[in-house]
Amino acid sequence: MNTLQFQKKLVGMQENLFNFALMLTANRDDAHDLLQDTTLKVLDSQEKFVDNVNFKGWVMTVMRNIFINNYHKVVRAQTVIDQGADVYNLDVMNDSGLDTPEGSHALSEISLAIENLNNELRIPFSLFVSGYKYHEIAEKMDLPIGTIKSRIFFARQELQKTLKDYR
Repeated sequence: MNTLQFQKKLVGMQENLFNFALMLTANRDDAHDLLQDTTLKVLDSQEKFVDNVNFKGWVMTVMRNIFINNYHKVVRAQTVIDQGADVYNLDVMNDSGLDTPEGSHALSEISLAIENLNNELRIPFSLFVSGYKYHEIAEKMDLPIGTIKSRIFFARQELQKTLKDYR
């Protein structure tokens, strides 16, 4: 695919990309920013595109990855883990509905469910939710990465059972 075809395909997808960005961010301004970041990244990475790959899927994967990376950066910037502090009371009240009485009650139940996990599951799960990657948690806890993945998986399962009414 030549440069002009590549650019036409990308421009033709802008509405679909914006809708996907809006679904990810739930905010029009953030969706516009994500769309712009994605468009620039795709244009910069044009040489990495392989012709026999689904173009739309490739571009949307780029957008999803940018969104996830930005989310992890924000979480890390806003989260300081103090071993003596309650790591479950993160700043999640903005635009989440959690500032309502019902939301506050739900948040306290979720926090309680996390606190009730045994340390073997709670610590890696809390670090993961705080934005740490599996390998970082494995290093921090001096455990194999597979053990960390398993513990996070089991923590999720346990929380799903405990919080089944919130699905």
